Amino acid sequence: MQKIEHIGLAVKDLSVSIPLFEKLLNTFCYKTEKVESEQVNTAFFQVGETKLELLESTQAGGTIDKYIERRGEGIHHIAFEVADIEAEMKRLQSEGFILLNDQPKQGADNKLVCFLHPKSSNGVLVELCQEKK
Repeated sequence: MQKIEHIGLAVKDLSVSIPLFEKLLNTFCYKTEKVESEQVNTAFFQVGETKLELLESTQAGGTIDKYIERRGEGIHHIAFEVADIEAEMKRLQSEGFILLNDQPKQGADNKLVCFLHPKSSNGVLVELCQEKK
């Protein structure tokens, strides 16, 4: 793992949350993006070397929608940058971690991503991210 790449925050409505975080962080949202594979709209903020990613469900009953129903808005996951996502996935699986996907998939912000099941990481949803080349 190279660094914390971003922290994902589940939100109900980007149109409300983007202005709130722009005021809180005293910076502008630099990018919004729809990620079909995850059924989310995203918004990104740069804070020092780390990013915040706001996640809004694109459909009722989607993953983020269900998360908010159970736990409310707030921290959803922490993402770590890795140099070789496939090698890191194999390493973590050999260490007993449960992967939520067998292959890296397209994520937001030009990244390949893989998630670890929270059951295997003390209740924390962990995302691995590798910049697409």
